[in-house]
Amino acid sequence: MLRRRSALVIRPELDDRALHSTLAELRTAQPFHGLGAGRTRPLWEPVARLLCETGRDWDRRTHRMSVLARHLPPAVSERWSADRPGDGDALVLRACVLSARAGAEGWGAAREAERACLGAAGVCPEDPAPWLALLEVMHAFAVPVRDAVPVWTEAVQRAPWQRAAYHRMLRYLSPRGHGTVADMLDFARQGAARAPYGSPLALLPVAARVELVAHRQRRMPFGADGHWYEPRAAEEVEAALARWFRAGTASHAEAVADLNILAFALTRTHRPADAAPVFRRIARHMTPRPWDLLPEPERTFLYWCERLGA
Repeated sequence: MLRRRSALVIRPELDDRALHSTLAELRTAQPFHGLGAGRTRPLWEPVARLLCETGRDWDRRTHRMSVLARHLPPAVSERWSADRPGDGDALVLRACVLSARAGAEGWGAAREAERACLGAAGVCPEDPAPWLALLEVMHAFAVPVRDAVPVWTEAVQRAPWQRAAYHRMLRYLSPRGHGTVADMLDFARQGAARAPYGSPLALLPVAARVELVAHRQRRMPFGADGHWYEPRAAEEVEAALARWFRAGTASHAEAVADLNILAFALTRTHRPADAAPVFRRIARHMTPRPWDLLPEPERTFLYWCERLGA
């Protein structure tokens, strides 16, 4: 029998418990206190505490900033930056919020977001997050790749081999973004080849193949799955297993997302024995992509969990 769908955990914070608790605390507080009225402490305080505890872990900080930017009421970051105008965390979060919203709000919002990103980068010169937020604005407004690369370079100079930076550039170079299939595949293969042993960037070519399948499905719904049967696909999956999954390195902030990519690829390349330990590590944490490339993503994910004893 298939497990109930309610057994799944699908959330943008992935398995970050501290981030999940902070968002839950804010959701509970807001209906009763608006944006801080009647509280002895400002509503933004849990966010400030979380980011202070994150420290200089740029990988986790970038993940948390990105999720907070999309799931906090925008006025929380406005109030924080107004209450603490020189606070670096407040400025970076505000830049991320404005960047996340700019694509839906037009060029005026894009210019405001750009100013906020550059201002935050000036106050927090070692933090890659403002540069990645600026890259997001450039992606939303179809800035040519040649102009985006220097911004991406600023981020990776501050945090070499950061997973978020490489995956955002992969999305930029995707044919569904502003690049070509050749651009994307070349970037992914070079990044994986140069990354240190144990880095999650070993998975970049597999992530690029997922993006390639998504691109082909949009253009021709039938036959796109054939990309998994190419000899190179098997090599990419094996390299991701050997150089990252089996390397025994410490988990990173978006490991759940990478595990879902790897599990999906292993099922598409018919390697259930290798997929079993990956599903066990995922547990109930499903990510919508790449499973949404299939007709019944949740049902398929649960099928593999049940079949593999995860």
